[in-house]
Amino acid sequence: MKNQKRESLKQKLILLVGIAVVPFFIMSVYLLLSLKSYSSGYDKIVSNMMIANNYNLDFREQLDESIYRLVAGSITLDSIADDDTIKDPYELVAQLREDFNDLVQITTDRESRLWLQSLLRNLDTLEDRIDDITRNLEEGGHYDENMEMLDNNIYILTELIQEDIQHYIYYQTRSMNDLKLQLNAQVEQFLLAFGVILSVIFCLVVLISAQTVGGIIRPIERLRQVTGEVAHGDFGVRASSEGPSEISELSGSINNMTVHLEAMVRKIKEDERKMRHAELRLLQEQINPHFLYNTLDTIIWLIESDQTDDAVDMVVSLSQFFRLVLSHGAEYISLRDEEQHIRSYLKIQQARYHDILDYEIQIDPQIYPYKILKMTLQPLVENALYHGIKYKRAMGKIIIKGTLADKKIILTVEDNGVGMEPEVLSRLRREIERSCKDTEGGFGLANVNERIRMYFGDYYGMQIDSEQGSGTVVTIMIPALPIPRKDIQKVHANNRDLIET
Repeated sequence: MKNQKRESLKQKLILLVGIAVVPFFIMSVYLLLSLKSYSSGYDKIVSNMMIANNYNLDFREQLDESIYRLVAGSITLDSIADDDTIKDPYELVAQLREDFNDLVQITTDRESRLWLQSLLRNLDTLEDRIDDITRNLEEGGHYDENMEMLDNNIYILTELIQEDIQHYIYYQTRSMNDLKLQLNAQVEQFLLAFGVILSVIFCLVVLISAQTVGGIIRPIERLRQVTGEVAHGDFGVRASSEGPSEISELSGSINNMTVHLEAMVRKIKEDERKMRHAELRLLQEQINPHFLYNTLDTIIWLIESDQTDDAVDMVVSLSQFFRLVLSHGAEYISLRDEEQHIRSYLKIQQARYHDILDYEIQIDPQIYPYKILKMTLQPLVENALYHGIKYKRAMGKIIIKGTLADKKIILTVEDNGVGMEPEVLSRLRREIERSCKDTEGGFGLANVNERIRMYFGDYYGMQIDSEQGSGTVVTIMIPALPIPRKDIQKVHANNRDLIET
C-alpha cells in the first residue's frame, strides 16, 4: 500500500474539468463550423442572385431598345457612345457573358448550372443576330429584313435570356431553402447529440464529484478529529495517510507537527522543572543557617548593647527580606518590590559591615510597575559584597541602578571592590553561560542568568565587566513587561501586609 501511487487532488479536479469542458468545447467548435459553412453558402447564393437579378431587371429592356434604335436609324454604332440614354449592345452582351461565366464557375447545384449554360448559348446566338443586323446596316437598306430579325430573333432571344435568368434565380432560391433545411437538420442532430452527451457528462460529473468530495471530506474529518485530540493534549495520536496525495502530505505535516509539539511540551516541562529546581537551589543558597545565624547574632549583640531600636529595625528588615523572598509563591515581582527586597538585604548587611559597606540605590521610579524575576539583584549584591568589598578591607560602596531604554530595562550592580584579573573574569563569564547545575563557581550569578534566559529568551541576560583594583560592574538586561492588573492588586496586598507587619 505504501508503494501504491496516489492520485492527487489536482489530477482529479483536472479530470473533472476535462470531462465537463472538453465535450462542450468540441460541440461549440462543431456548431461554429456549421454556422460558418451555412453563412458562407448563404452569402454566396445571395451574391449570385443579386448579380442575376440586376440583369433580370435591365438587360432585356436596354438591349431591345438599343437594337430597335439602330434598326430605326435614329443612332449608329459610331454615335451610340455619345448618347447617355442608350448602351452599346455589344458591351451589354460582353458584360453579361463575363458575369455569367463567373457564375458558372462558382455555382454548385446542377439545375442552376444547366440554366446558366442555356443562357450562355442563347447569348451567343443573340450576338450572331446582332452581327447580322450590323452587317445589313453597314451595307445600307434592308430595313424590312432588319425589322423582321428584330421581331423574330432579337426579342425572342432576349426573352429567352430573361427566362434563363429567372430560372437560375428560382433554383438558387431552392438551393437557399435546401441549405436552410440542411442547417435545421444539423441543428436537430446537434441538439439530440448535445442532450445525450449532456446526460452522460452530468452522470460522470456527479459520480466523480461524489468520489472527489468524499475523498476530501473523509480525510479532512479525520484530520479534524486528530487536531482536536492534539488540542486537548493528546500528542500520541497520529493522522492517517489515506486520501489524495495533498491530504496525505498534510497528514504527514500534522504528524510531524504533533511530534515537534510533543517534544516542545516535554522541553517546556523540563525547562519549568529546571527553573523550579534553580529557584529552590537559589532559595537554599539565600536562606541558609550561616546568613540567618550571623543576622541573629548581630541582633542579639545589638540588644545586649542596649541598641534596641537598631535591633528592631534589623528584625523588621529580616522579616521583610523573607516575606519578599517567598512572595506567596510568585515567579516574578515588581521592580518596586525587588528594590525593597534588596534594600532590606543591604540594611541587614550594613548593620554587620557598617565599617566597610556603604550603598546607593538609583532605580528610576518609572520602571517600578514592570516585572522582574524575584531575587534577581540580591545574588549580584551579595557577590559584590563578599567578593569585592570584603576583600578590599576598607570602606567600599555598592551602587544599584535601574533605567528604561528602548523597551528594555537595564539594571547594574557596581562596586569599587578589588575587581578581577582578566583570566578570572574570562572564566567567570564562561561559568555564567553554563547551566547553574554544571557550574564550578559563581553559582548565584549563573542561576540568575539561566533563569532570565529561560523566562525571557536568549537575547536577554547578564554581562560582567571588571578591572583589577577598580571594581566590578554586573549588567542585566530584561524586557520591559508590565505586571498584569490582577498581579498588581496582589502585589499591593503583599505590600500592605509588609507595612502592617
